[in-house]
Amino acid sequence: MFGEVEENVDGPAMHPYYPQHVAIPNYVPNTTSLIVALGVFGAIIGSVVLAALVLTRQFNPKLQRGDQLVLSWFVLCAFLHCCFEGYFVVNHAAIAGSQGLFAQVWKEYALSDSRYLTSDPFMLCIETLTTLIWGPLSVLTAVSIARDSKLRHLAQVVVCIGHLYGVALYYGTCHFEEKYRGVSYSRPEFLYFWVYYVGFNAPWVVVPLFLAYQSATAIQRSFNAAEVRKAS
Repeated sequence: MFGEVEENVDGPAMHPYYPQHVAIPNYVPNTTSLIVALGVFGAIIGSVVLAALVLTRQFNPKLQRGDQLVLSWFVLCAFLHCCFEGYFVVNHAAIAGSQGLFAQVWKEYALSDSRYLTSDPFMLCIETLTTLIWGPLSVLTAVSIARDSKLRHLAQVVVCIGHLYGVALYYGTCHFEEKYRGVSYSRPEFLYFWVYYVGFNAPWVVVPLFLAYQSATAIQRSFNAAEVRKAS
């Protein structure tokens, strides 16, 4: 099982999260193995992305492979923002005591950031904005790519900036808490800090930077072409 309760020098711990004194009411350890839970979760994500690609290829068979990859990225973002993070927003107060699939995955990830189990105001605000704004905009961007819409690069750059801003706030608040208050929300083990906390969030830095540059370049080319036509 994963997310099991540890013991400390003061007696049995009520949960395995950091900081160890943080209150997490109604916490119960997960009953599903990590491999099974993440395997099912990954299969759901893969099915959603694959279905979107199949529908896109039927709708627009000429869509280039590179654009298909970008579309897959935004479908992934849309699913995570609207469904997985949306689940957190709606059920944040009950996740610690739940054994639903999404709840168990959140409890596992929370080993790298316990704020997801404490109804932390910042996490609720940033995840609510992500669910209501960046999720639907990710859907809009994916549809724009599938349709070869002129709106594609505008939507793409807006979502990318939103992702970069959100990650900056996420990491920034954690750094502030640890540096100035001595509070760490992540367990120190390699898996929880480097794989979950750093690794799972890193794509939302690297990919948006690349896609924002791609869109900025495409928009600049459009302006240049308009200037040429205007001058001729």
